[in-house]
Amino acid sequence: MSTKDYLEKDYYAVLGVPKTATADEIKKAYRKLARQYHPDANPGSSAASESTAKFKEVSEAYDILSDTKRRKEYDEARTLFGSGVGGYAGGAGAPRGGFPFDLGDLFGGTHQQQSGTGERIGDIFGGLFNRGGTTRAGGTTTRARRGQDIESEVTLSFGEAVEGATVSLRLTSSSACTACGGTGAKAGTTPRVCPTCDGTGAASRNLGNFAFSEPCRDCKGRGLLVDDPCPVCEGSGRGKSTRTIQARIPAGVGDGQRIKIKAKGAPGENGGPAGDLYVLIHVKPHPVFGRTGENLTITVPVTFTEAALGAEIKVPILKGLPVTLRIPEGTPNGRTFRVRGRGVARKDGTKGDLLATVEVLVPQQLEDKARGALEEFRDATAGGDPRAELIQQARGE
Repeated sequence: MSTKDYLEKDYYAVLGVPKTATADEIKKAYRKLARQYHPDANPGSSAASESTAKFKEVSEAYDILSDTKRRKEYDEARTLFGSGVGGYAGGAGAPRGGFPFDLGDLFGGTHQQQSGTGERIGDIFGGLFNRGGTTRAGGTTTRARRGQDIESEVTLSFGEAVEGATVSLRLTSSSACTACGGTGAKAGTTPRVCPTCDGTGAASRNLGNFAFSEPCRDCKGRGLLVDDPCPVCEGSGRGKSTRTIQARIPAGVGDGQRIKIKAKGAPGENGGPAGDLYVLIHVKPHPVFGRTGENLTITVPVTFTEAALGAEIKVPILKGLPVTLRIPEGTPNGRTFRVRGRGVARKDGTKGDLLATVEVLVPQQLEDKARGALEEFRDATAGGDPRAELIQQARGE
């Protein structure tokens, strides 16, 4: 089936359903018509021939409309061409009888079919489907090519990762060859337009009902062929360049995170945009602070008397003077306290918290006076065995 026939057929009318019909409505209509026009249900040579043709038409319509992707492509194509190829809504001057065409023209193909007005259909719609291209004399369009994405790595201190930093990155990427100016041809010579793709850099590929463009295999998408290549770049038109840029690393990045810096990759060709830069982040560990998501963590040592009697202690923060944290009496070892707004910066401008976990210190050596005081404390608090219940639970008693 040709593309013209495909677009002129109204599959909704064949099944007797509106364009807004649901998948269930389409299936119901198809089953009804399939039973009606099945050749086995219409014996006789004349009736069988007519029913077979109708059955094939109904099956073809259902095959398109029951597939979500193919239905969408069909609807979009018919919307683009009005009520079909012959009804192309071209405005004043459009040929009444329609025109022959290939959808490859619409997507930057190389077909030279002419319409009744002598215009290439690819030229009519070229601006729609070849955004960013540059036009040469004669109407051929050289496709703009986006530059390659490049990758780099950077190592930050713990504080730089939390607060953000501006770093210098030395990048090596492809760029236009300085010897030939990016043409790929030896000095004193010029490349010629690729005859396969007519200089567009793209060739048409038929995928059933539609033809899509892909890079030309002969010129590798450049649109040009080089007979006498540049000895420096060997005809590729590309060379290596090294540059240093200043990149802003946002606050709150984590170790192993990969961030994208837009348009800092390799430059494009034929006016195409530059690629992107992807930076892999490495963060050095901090001797005091750790990190859990948007919160910083710290372990704070306290004495036995501070934990038992309560105290106000100083806790360091990443930037600035220490903050005062009140420890209530009877604080157990390992309890975590939250200091609001002293953590990692979030995207909305707020900050996470500092999580301070107390660690009760047990003295390694005791003077006689301290030992005597502890022995008096032991005698004063003597009571039942604190592990008795634990032992009973372990025994299942």
